[in-house]
Amino acid sequence: MPPIAARPAMAMKEMTMTESERQEPILRVVPRPGDINSNGHIFGGWILSQMDIAAGIVAGRESQGAVATVAIDAMEFIAPILLHDIISIYARIERIGRTSMGIKIEVVADRDRGQRQVKVTEGLFTFVALDAQHRPRPVKQG
Repeated sequence: MPPIAARPAMAMKEMTMTESERQEPILRVVPRPGDINSNGHIFGGWILSQMDIAAGIVAGRESQGAVATVAIDAMEFIAPILLHDIISIYARIERIGRTSMGIKIEVVADRDRGQRQVKVTEGLFTFVALDAQHRPRPVKQG
């Protein structure tokens, strides 16, 4: 797969969830003062970890067991996350293979006391289902 910079911009647009696909967020969080960088924005690593948690919840439910993140693809920061934003993380299963699955994540910030919603980032996380020995196993058991 080519690096992100080499991919056509249209491929990124195809991943955007519609309003009807968002439904209920998997996770809602509020950044804390310790999560802010010197520019007044939330650290990228902080939001990445929140996205990984949300994707892991969806992957674990689908596989009915333990999962591990094996790749993050097409990660795009669209707008900064600010200290008083309330972050909603939406997730849906994009694809399921034999032992892995792709989870599409989209993050929306509620700003100005809920008056505005701003899409701040999105990404595609790949998880593998794990057996008791931490080796890949089929996503669909039985």
